[in-house]
Amino acid sequence: MARTNPLANLASLSMRQLRELARTLGIHRYSAQDRDSLAGAIADRSGDSPEAAAPADAPRPVAAIEAEMAPAPRPAAETRVVFLPRDPQWAYVFWDISEDDRSDALHAGASQLCLRVADVTGLAGGSAHPHTLQEVVVDSHATEWYLPVPLSDRDYRVELGYRKGGGGGWISLAFSSVARVPSLHPSEQILDQFVPFSLDAFPSTTASLPAPAEAVDSGLHERLYQSATSQWRRLGRGSEAFHEIDSAAGLEGGGEFSASGAGPWASGRSASGIGGVAPRQRSFWLVADAELIVYGATDPAARLSIGGEEVPLSADGTFRVQVPFRDGQQLYPIEALAADGEQTRSITMEFRRSTPEANVNTREAALAEWF
Repeated sequence: MARTNPLANLASLSMRQLRELARTLGIHRYSAQDRDSLAGAIADRSGDSPEAAAPADAPRPVAAIEAEMAPAPRPAAETRVVFLPRDPQWAYVFWDISEDDRSDALHAGASQLCLRVADVTGLAGGSAHPHTLQEVVVDSHATEWYLPVPLSDRDYRVELGYRKGGGGGWISLAFSSVARVPSLHPSEQILDQFVPFSLDAFPSTTASLPAPAEAVDSGLHERLYQSATSQWRRLGRGSEAFHEIDSAAGLEGGGEFSASGAGPWASGRSASGIGGVAPRQRSFWLVADAELIVYGATDPAARLSIGGEEVPLSADGTFRVQVPFRDGQQLYPIEALAADGEQTRSITMEFRRSTPEANVNTREAALAEWF
């Protein structure tokens, strides 16, 4: 059979196509050659001409190079198990088993791959709470599993292993790290503490949280409030004006107004109840107030003052005071002085409160009203 002339096959290509083919084949100086020389070089390089041998420095095909290379070694699997709580009721577990460990377990009589879940809350040294161990059988070829969590807000550890057939027994492979499952319900820990509220009387102006330091100044909170409101007290706004007038006049249930803030004509009838309608009486009452919490932290060795009053610090440098929050404007300049007396930090906070309406009275001061 006659051999096809390679130059005849290349004759149909344009000069641009010949140069592109020459560049692909790695032919040097292809752009300086004419059409016939370029076609001959391409034929020789492509192997169509048995007489011509490829240059020694010709690039080798990538496929030929890869065929001569040995497969890349894969790292051997390491036996391990990982326990990841997903939510308060479910946890995700995944694992790897090395071929050597799997082979040894099968030779030792392994029959079922299992996960053992143990409650280790508050324990150390690998121990677990008695009667809390749960064993879950998983597929022998699986590498992950979802586990139901017995109880939330507890610490758990998972053990991976095989259960032996026949006479029973256990082959342990790996332990997971201890992980805590979050609580299913809101935390019962209450960080904020408030002054106990009593319906027997209005909240006392001196009632406050115990100071964090050992020494408790019972009048500190009232002095802070008086200092913060001294320059605005003369304005007598809102319910603050009634507090001061009542205190200055020494009214105790008498005077022009009743304890509820209403006069004898508030119900639309006279005090004698004359009006031609059968008299009906009922006492009613309401108490409500607000308090202000000022808190923060500084260096435990520093000296802290609010409005010139020294405020005790706790051991970690935190402070927290709870003062009355009546109508008007309050100004709290807070200053921290370093133990060496060289550095200071300060902040001034201003608060305003207004009570557009206040028709309140205590249960003891509630009077029978006509209606």
